[in-house]
Formats: sequence, C-alpha cells, structure tokens
Amino acid sequence: MYIKMIPALLLVAVMNPTDGATLNPVIIVPGDAGSRLDAVLNKTSVVHYLCRKESRLYNIWINLLELIPPVIDCFIDNLRLVYNNVTRTTSNSPGVDIYIPGFGDTNTVEYLDPSIQVLAAGYFAKIVNSLTEWGYVRGQSVRAAPYDFRKAPNEMGVYFIRLKNLIEDTYIMNNNTPVVLLAHSLGGCVSLYFLNNQSQSWKDKYISKYVTVSVPWGGTIKSLLLFTSGYYFESRRMRRLERTMSSSAFLMPSDKFWKSDEVLVMTPFKNYTVNDYKEFLNDLDLDSAYQMRRDTEQLIRDLKPPGVAVYCVHGQDIPTPHMLVFDSDRHRWPDDHPRYVLGDGDETVGVRSLTGCLRWVGQQQQDVNHQVFPKEKHLAILFGDYFIDYLKSILFQNN
Repeated sequence: MYIKMIPALLLVAVMNPTDGATLNPVIIVPGDAGSRLDAVLNKTSVVHYLCRKESRLYNIWINLLELIPPVIDCFIDNLRLVYNNVTRTTSNSPGVDIYIPGFGDTNTVEYLDPSIQVLAAGYFAKIVNSLTEWGYVRGQSVRAAPYDFRKAPNEMGVYFIRLKNLIEDTYIMNNNTPVVLLAHSLGGCVSLYFLNNQSQSWKDKYISKYVTVSVPWGGTIKSLLLFTSGYYFESRRMRRLERTMSSSAFLMPSDKFWKSDEVLVMTPFKNYTVNDYKEFLNDLDLDSAYQMRRDTEQLIRDLKPPGVAVYCVHGQDIPTPHMLVFDSDRHRWPDDHPRYVLGDGDETVGVRSLTGCLRWVGQQQQDVNHQVFPKEKHLAILFGDYFIDYLKSILFQNN
C-alpha cells in the first residue's frame, strides 16, 4: 500500500480513452443538501396562512420560491423531522411525505433546482458533462444515488439496499465492469458506512475505485452552527429545520480527531469540547439532538478502512473555522452568528478531518492515494479543471 501524490501541474496532460476500452462506470453519491427532494402535503394545520395544507407532488429542495419569507416558514415546517426516542429514528413532519427523485439518473444531482439548469447553478453538472465528453452515457455508465440528506446512515437501511442493487445493476449493464464510487462531502461518510458493511468478496467484485472529495471524515466545526446560530440563509429560521436532522448530529466533530481539552465553542458562560456535547445540546434545550448524537457518534467513529482502492481528494490552505466564539456583545450566544478562530481547511472542513483517509495507510491492502488542490473550496472543487483532469486520469489510468 502507498500514498500517491500527483503534482497538480502535471494533471493537465491526462490520458485519452483507448478506443474500444470498457470504461469503469461511475456512480455519484452526493453530499449534504446535494439531493433533490419532492413533497406531497396532506396536513391538518399550518404555521402560516400562506402555507398550503394539501398539494400534489412538487419540488421542495431546492426551490428558491420556497425560501422567500414568510413562505420559508412553511418550507421549514414541511421539511423538518420529528425524533422518536423509543424507536430512535426520525419521521417526516405530520401530513408530509418526502420523496427522493431520480435514483439511478444524474439529472437531479447535476441541477438541484429543476427550474434553473444553467452550469453556474449546477452541482455535478460540469463533472457529468465532462464524463459524457469522455465517452460515458447518462443512465448507463454514469449514474447517481441521491438520498435523504436530512438523515444519518443509521436511518438509511432501505437506501443502502437500493445502492447495492444499483451498483450490481450498473456492473452488469457495463459488461461486468467494476464501478467507481464518486462521493462528495457527507456522501463520503455515507458511502464509507455502506462499504464497511459489505463483504470483502463483494467489494472485490463490484468496486474498482473509491474517489472521495471534500469529505469530513472526522466531522466539522461548522456543524455546530446548525445547533447555535444556524448556518445557511435566514439562519435563525433555518436552524429550526437543521436542529431536527440526524445528519447534523452525525457531522459533529469526533473525539477521535479533537482532543478532550480543545475548546470547540466558547461563550461568556462556559466552554464546550467534544466531551461536553450532552451539556452543549441540553443548554440549547435540544435533548432530541443529543439523543441523535448518541445514535450516530459510533457509525464511522473508528474510521474502518473501506477495503477498496481510495483516491482521497480535497482542497486546503483556506481559512476555515476551528472554534466558534460567542462574545458577550456583538456575537451573543446562541442567536448571533459567532466569530471564528480560523485554521487550515477548505473553508467548510478543517484539514485534520479532510485528511482522515490517511489513517487507512497500512490498514488495508488496497492503495490509498491522496491529492490536495490548494485554494480549492469545499464545493467549488467540483467545478475546478484540475480536479476534473485528475478524475479523468483516475478513470483512464488502466486503459
């Protein structure tokens, strides 16, 4: 086993596909908020008079019209999850059914908003377009496995059955050719959990390579924003949704990556470390979130090797939050956005978490390849020519 570093400047000159060669098919596993969601409503009550009680199937994520105040309150109530501390699972908001469209296809991960299909607003659009230029065919040799990103892997049993069937089906569709899994961000954590639960003989037969991009192997400090001030647009409103998602708890920083005396959240009243999650979430009156953290903290905590050839890719050399600081005045706990103590990373995930894949060196027989693209951000890396050229070199290196 070895670590293979390929200088970025050499990646411009990559191999062209060999005539008649069988391409290893690619299956995309998207990241957090990277799958389109559809909804059907049949509610008995609503949070605002503008909200609908009933609807046919419609796109709820991502739909920019749903994010305009005060309609965003309808969106949040429709997309929130409800935790059951007996079954230790979440369910949809009462009267709401959520569906993940496009399983096996790529369109729903190329463009998350179906009404805006321009490259600048895309997700995997540039990558899929590049794959088709290299000889790949949508729906046959390049496919996608979107999922309900609100949930952590412990609630994704049905999805994993579908993912396994998709891999096997894609293998057969492409002349019994092993598959390349291409996973971004949370999708890397989800797919690692999946691979850890497959037999080695199955992986040897069906998986050729595992390409991971911008993966928070040990969690991310920014996930703590989801429980405090909120992270995305209209953050105070959106945190009402983010706090109900088991994937938010799943992405909290791991005690395998942060020391017990490292402060993650500083407030005028107390400081919180990885050993203080119960107190942290209880102080926010979020007992359900703490229960979800208990449900998810062990899922990939030990970072068991995937047992397949790994190509671990990420950006770095970008200031990235390493601590959240809530001052007593301008950055009030927990409602105002905190200031950051910054360190190295890809703007979203710290470098210590991004490089978690290096722990597999010497732990598995298969190669562990590591490629860093300086100054490439967590999401923007998917649009970068250097990464796309590197992906091409991976796909065609044996042809």
